[in-house]
Amino acid sequence: MAGQLCWIPKFGSKGKLALHLRLESFHPWKPHTAFPGLCVPDYPIAGGSKGWATNQKLLQAGWTAISTEQAQRSFDRPMSNLINLFDDDELAA
Repeated sequence: MAGQLCWIPKFGSKGKLALHLRLESFHPWKPHTAFPGLCVPDYPIAGGSKGWATNQKLLQAGWTAISTEQAQRSFDRPMSNLINLFDDDELAA
């Protein structure tokens, strides 16, 4: 199974990035720690990026890296875009 990974600012962290994952492109982004079966221990480096070892492991396993900018755009899409999943005939029924 190969998903997508991205570095997204942690809420309330003043811009510090954290590794986020999603298994499918239509799934929401979640912190890598929400996937304990995919995580590996962080390197013992003071001030090192949390999730860097997991990032390397998943990239080697064929996961796709998504830019922070692209991931943040997915947060900005209004829910009204979901209406585009249905055609007009289905909405009229």
